[in-house]
Amino acid sequence: MAETLICRSRNSELSPDEERIIIRDIALSAQANSKEGDTFFLITQRWWQYWIEYVNQDQTNNSYDGSSLAEHCDLANSSAVKKPPGIDNSDLIDDAVSEESSSGIEIHDTLLEGRDYVLLPQEVWNQLYTWYGGGPTLPRKVISSGLSQTELTVEVYPLRLQLLVLPINDRSVIRISKKETVAHLHRKACEIFDLQLNQVSIWDYYGRRKHALMNDMDKTLDDANLQMDQDILIEVNNTNNTTSSQENGFAQREASSVLVEPPKSSLSIAGGLSASKGASRSYNVELSSSQNVNSAVRDVEHPFGTSGVTTRGSFGGLTGLLNLGNTCFMNSAIQCLVHTPEFARYFREDYHQEINWQNPLGMVGELALAFGELLRKLWAPGRTPIAPRPFKAKLARFAPQFSGNNQHDSQELLAFLLDGLHEDLNRVKHKPYIKSRDADGRLDEEVADEYWANHIARNDSIIVDVCQGQYKSTLVCPVCNKVSVTFDPFMYLSLPLQSSTNRTMTVTAFACDGTTLPSPCTVTVPKQGRCRDLIQALSNACSLKHNERILLAEVRNSLIHRFLEDPLISLSTIKDDDHLAAYKIPKIDKNTKYLQLVHRRREQSSDSQIVSGWKPYGTPIVSLISCDNPVTRGDIQVLANRMLSPLRRKGGTLDQATASETSTPKATPDKCSSTDSGDTCATNVVSNSVNKDGTGSGSPSIPTLPLLLVDENNACIDLSMGEDKVVKLSPSSTILVYIDWSHKLLEKYDTHSLETLPEVLKFGPVTKKARTEPLSLYTCLEAFLREEPLVPEDMWYCPQCKERRQASKKLDLWRLPEVLVIHLKRFSYSRSMKHKLETFVNFPIHDFDLTNYVANKNSSRRQLYELYALTNHYGSMGSGHYTAHIKLLDENKWYNFDDSHISSISEDDVNTAAAYVLFYRRVKTNDAAVSNGD
Repeated sequence: MAETLICRSRNSELSPDEERIIIRDIALSAQANSKEGDTFFLITQRWWQYWIEYVNQDQTNNSYDGSSLAEHCDLANSSAVKKPPGIDNSDLIDDAVSEESSSGIEIHDTLLEGRDYVLLPQEVWNQLYTWYGGGPTLPRKVISSGLSQTELTVEVYPLRLQLLVLPINDRSVIRISKKETVAHLHRKACEIFDLQLNQVSIWDYYGRRKHALMNDMDKTLDDANLQMDQDILIEVNNTNNTTSSQENGFAQREASSVLVEPPKSSLSIAGGLSASKGASRSYNVELSSSQNVNSAVRDVEHPFGTSGVTTRGSFGGLTGLLNLGNTCFMNSAIQCLVHTPEFARYFREDYHQEINWQNPLGMVGELALAFGELLRKLWAPGRTPIAPRPFKAKLARFAPQFSGNNQHDSQELLAFLLDGLHEDLNRVKHKPYIKSRDADGRLDEEVADEYWANHIARNDSIIVDVCQGQYKSTLVCPVCNKVSVTFDPFMYLSLPLQSSTNRTMTVTAFACDGTTLPSPCTVTVPKQGRCRDLIQALSNACSLKHNERILLAEVRNSLIHRFLEDPLISLSTIKDDDHLAAYKIPKIDKNTKYLQLVHRRREQSSDSQIVSGWKPYGTPIVSLISCDNPVTRGDIQVLANRMLSPLRRKGGTLDQATASETSTPKATPDKCSSTDSGDTCATNVVSNSVNKDGTGSGSPSIPTLPLLLVDENNACIDLSMGEDKVVKLSPSSTILVYIDWSHKLLEKYDTHSLETLPEVLKFGPVTKKARTEPLSLYTCLEAFLREEPLVPEDMWYCPQCKERRQASKKLDLWRLPEVLVIHLKRFSYSRSMKHKLETFVNFPIHDFDLTNYVANKNSSRRQLYELYALTNHYGSMGSGHYTAHIKLLDENKWYNFDDSHISSISEDDVNTAAAYVLFYRRVKTNDAAVSNGD
């Protein structure tokens, strides 16, 4: 290891390109030798991106597709970037949880690889740490996973278990790898509570119910099926009596915890490893101070009295599904199927007689039985959220691609379920062989009915009855004009979306001249753009004057974290939950400094009257101050008064008229014009001449504010007295001034507009104002039905030319099902990359009229549909979170199904940019004079 590391002193002689090459070579070596048990380290994406830009600044520009760490080190960025400071992982740390945890440093539960952090092999981390220092250090182990235990993953989130001890009523929270054994858990528990191994029995206490006695010491916690944030019961035995063998079996697990699906990261690391996030955030039922562990155990006898969403009123169907570890994709799809009225009726009746036990294409009825049992549980009254473990086990058995705890595509699962249920419930026991004929000039109606009859002769089930339709496919040979018409069944429609390359960002704009209050400004910029694009968009949206410019800053914890002055900074480094401020300042760069006015107020302890000191709050205000001549304390008082003038309350010491009069220094001698001359106006920059003619801060119209200047020694200088005294400024480009807001001062100023700084993009349902590039569902359908040439890989064999031709293909809807499932193709793939389309699709909830899109004109039946369910996907490709919006038809009310948490929503909240799979149900109309036979 000593031969690999380059010491800090030598690093001072390394060029950025030399650093890049060293790290690249180390990463390649680590990639070739990765194995189980290796250690990886989390590093904040923000610092890592800064370092990547630093070491690649002399290279030609390339784009990063996330393929490997070594390739990442060959990225390039043409901008001049300063050497990064020490590594700072503080934005990954959950300070509140870490203070309460006995397991050391805790990271935030919602981190995503590639967005929040990068995983580095130990050798790479060691080298970077030697060069830059910093921390905190966040090591994670490589473990084996998958069905065959051959896939290597980094366990970013080890199991977090809550140990409950009876009868001594103690508890502790621990972190432990899911690859550790039950014996290791026994030893760890005994160490924590100072017990002997022969004194304790440990139970799987999932959902605060006894499930199994954990006495197989060689079994791993993963094999024992322990889940994130679950309880483990430790019984201290006072006698030699042992638990009967009957208690060792697994009981049905139903918890009252409300689980929230975690994001899962699957970007490749070092070319071969993938980081699989094994954590779920949970909000467990916490005992109050008047309760103890014994009472919790007694409550197990009355599980329906615990918290959680239960049946509302007399209606069923409001039971949630526990997240078993990245199973939100499955939960959302299941809830939509379960709440399809035709399926709800079918599976709650006796469907066993329709199970096809001999179908070689089916699952010998096991999938149908597992789904039917789960559906009945979800529709049973008075149920707390349930764990779909038996169903997931069947799913993993027949579809291994859905095994494990990785995130999957809910639409792919839905397609498998519909097809699998159809085969398990196919009423056709022996499928006849039928050869389809081409149309050969026959009427479309005749050919369509023939194709449908042939299809039903082989496929006849509740799934076909409800979900299958038929479309007309027309192929035309580009050489001989041969026309081939077929009529094929479909289970769902996959509609293309237009790609959105833009991003919506909200920034709060501040006027440093004291003319207006701060206001949020939402603009649209290129996703892969740079800060100059954001600044230009803000300049247009804020009606920037010709003598002003935008100063962009990121605000954290009521302080300015960084100024975004480099126009080439990538917007991808600005996260959606960051907070940005845009300050409109004069175009004066020579001999000026930024004055940061940071607001502070006193905080008192919640349980006493003890004052805990001054603490920053709100959003700092920034302006320019001229340094042509010495700056006095009065100069800063004048500038601060002008910056705060919009906040003065009417009826206070100064009214609005007086405030406007004093918002500009009277003694500035230069009368700058903002007309056609184009000269830069300096009226917004405080000059040191303010006090030379007897005006300025000494003027009775300007109140003295409680200002404190932070000097270069980090000492505070009181600016409320001695207004003519010259201030010694630090050599940095920024002057930091605190204003301490007392209760009396707040009676004269309203600072509420400073206290709420919106996020760049608010998480959750997209508001109507933030929706960009809206796309109609009808437009998507028209694109799906539009005639277009086949891709070269799908060239058609022309029976007349006897050659493969790139024919043109046209689809038409012919027969529509009772339930129409529409898949919005948000995920796109190419050879080098894959990404998600964030396009907002404006889909109708009522009166989705497809009458004009059906090619069969012999039917006068109106094709009207109504939305009753949909799945949503939040987040990025390969990660994120699935939920479902479902309308309970009996209640005529919409609900949001977020794993085990169910909440009522309004119909206006149903349509969001996260919509992924839509479920429409045919509306029975009175004008259905002629049926189209579907």
